[in-house]
Amino acid sequence: MEDQKIIALYHGRDETAIAETDRKYGSFCRAIALNILSIREDAEECVNDTWHAAWTKMPPERPRSLKAFLGCITRNLSISRFRANRAQKRYNGLELMLSELEECVPSSTSVEKAVEQRELGEHISDWLETLEETDRALFIRRYWYGEAAKTLAAERNCTENQLAQRMRWMRGRLKTYLEWKGVPL
Repeated sequence: MEDQKIIALYHGRDETAIAETDRKYGSFCRAIALNILSIREDAEECVNDTWHAAWTKMPPERPRSLKAFLGCITRNLSISRFRANRAQKRYNGLELMLSELEECVPSSTSVEKAVEQRELGEHISDWLETLEETDRALFIRRYWYGEAAKTLAAERNCTENQLAQRMRWMRGRLKTYLEWKGVPL
């Protein structure tokens, strides 16, 4: 079913919207949650929470991209779940991924003081446009979707070490770009 028809089901309060959403985007959302959380049961709960959040947000929202809308909800819920569980010392995958970005992306407190989060997102989006398509996809898959470095390295036919060097190079370019734009790090 097309996205606009699924969105219309949500706006019509038709419960088949959830089943259609799960059929079309369930595996996509589960992959995001599982990449962040690493525990299938927690990932499944986040996906179910995503369907509930979509139900409560539409209406009034009418997303231009249903896939991006659902992916963002899933990612945010998964990160929230990760943070809650982190206090219990249950995860380390997302912590490693976020620590890789610490050196080139400012902390949330300094972002609030110096630059609105939206502006930071726009700067990062602008920077991503400067990358070759393969590097852009690699960066997004690693740092947005949380895909494992091992998986990405295998797909690129390189070692994890080679991939780590490539990611370090990109993070360095991002840091330089953000500094050039005046974002305090």
